[in-house]
Amino acid sequence: MTSSSVSPAMRRFNMVAFVIMLGALPMWVWYCQISVIHFNGAMTLPDAAFWSHIAPPTWEALGFYAGWLVLQASLYHFLPGKLEQGQPLEDGSRLVYTLNGLRSFLITIVLWTGLHYTGLLPGDYIYRHLPELLSTANVVVFALCFYVYFLGRRQATAEERKLNALEAFFLGAARNPRNGRFDWKFFCESRPGLSFFVVIALSCAMHQYQNFGTVTNAMLLSCFLIALYITDYYIFEDAILTTWDIVHEPFGWMLCWGSLIYVPFFYNLSAVWLARNPYVLPWWGVAGILATGLTGYLIFRQCNIQKHRFRQNPHTKIWGRAPEYIQTRRGSKLLTSGWWGVASHANYLGDLMIALSMGLVVGTNTIFGYGYFLAFVILLVHRDWRDDRHCAAKYGDDWVAYRKKVRWHILPGIY
Repeated sequence: MTSSSVSPAMRRFNMVAFVIMLGALPMWVWYCQISVIHFNGAMTLPDAAFWSHIAPPTWEALGFYAGWLVLQASLYHFLPGKLEQGQPLEDGSRLVYTLNGLRSFLITIVLWTGLHYTGLLPGDYIYRHLPELLSTANVVVFALCFYVYFLGRRQATAEERKLNALEAFFLGAARNPRNGRFDWKFFCESRPGLSFFVVIALSCAMHQYQNFGTVTNAMLLSCFLIALYITDYYIFEDAILTTWDIVHEPFGWMLCWGSLIYVPFFYNLSAVWLARNPYVLPWWGVAGILATGLTGYLIFRQCNIQKHRFRQNPHTKIWGRAPEYIQTRRGSKLLTSGWWGVASHANYLGDLMIALSMGLVVGTNTIFGYGYFLAFVILLVHRDWRDDRHCAAKYGDDWVAYRKKVRWHILPGIY
């Protein structure tokens, strides 16, 4: 969003919404964590006694979380990796990214495992200290957002400087704030939060094992699906460079807090609930969840591979046929073959199926296990709406022709 792209009334509405979200979203994550940890996943009316369960930040948690960020930043900055250029900027230049995410992730898991087996850090440490880690991480991330805000203000383009302080802090003062070659948006979106997502789930599994002497099939499924999703992300890390967030979004509180707090602490509610509840799925439940998750994964991965290969070579075959596309007057090609002919964002369908499978591991025991899926529905439908508006303005009549050929947005027959 730029200051000139919306009406004054909408801009005022947005600023009110930004202030509300700055306070409400952290409290929402706290509400979910307290409900799952202290009320066994029951929806509870939050009174003063409820909020008394918020754990204050601690020096121990600060040391752990700061160490986590330093570790991830060091791996990102110093590990060798493939150098890849991003999409062209307005001036035609391209930023260079070091793609070493898979190595960083594997080293992180090996280190976490080693700390557990040497007795230096119990495997369930993160789960047992999750409340104070959440509070401390919020303080650290808000501080980081202020740093990125001031850095972005110095590096902003003329158009980005038109944003007022609140807009620039919430949405981002600049698209690609950097210290040298250290790209803050790419780092925050792809490293600390995603790796922590997996490690929190593993810590929950370890806590379940230490308490009950077993890891249930529901917990194993939860950890497997999370690990599969994140490992795939790193294997195909080069595809991140063409995503909406990296190409178009400025980097502010919304992306920074969302990547470092919302993803690891909110998306993990199924595993957090299972840590204290040794729920066992029937065999048909395991089969159904695996079918849902793996089908979603295949759709998601095929969609991204088809788009990526088409961008590299517009003549590459898709599903055994020459690709069909609409050649726009701007010079771009709008793919209408394969999954991209089924729906304009069939990749979102795959994403949602994966998120649903991660919730199904808790059965009907708690609605909070489905928080990831429900939040993703809202996020991806809104993102699709924004993308559709952006493309309609960008491509004009070519987008009208595209919409006639690709009618559905995410779920064929419904939306």
